[in-house]
Amino acid sequence: MEKFKIEGDYIELIQLLKAVGIAGTGGHAKFLVDEGLVLRNNEVEFRRRAKLIPGDVIEIEDQRIELE
Repeated sequence: MEKFKIEGDYIELIQLLKAVGIAGTGGHAKFLVDEGLVLRNNEVEFRRRAKLIPGDVIEIEDQRIELE
């Protein structure tokens, strides 16, 4: 599991996907979310700009990211 430290109170989902290198572009990040490929705390997350906070766990394919 990879850990990602949030600067500030939250990070938006598509920003996180780009920051950790899962998505190369904003368009790719939006596609991943729209297709239902991203799990947030074991539930499919369809909101592109969902505000992720410390303690959230994001999963996509074989990658798992814990936010701190």
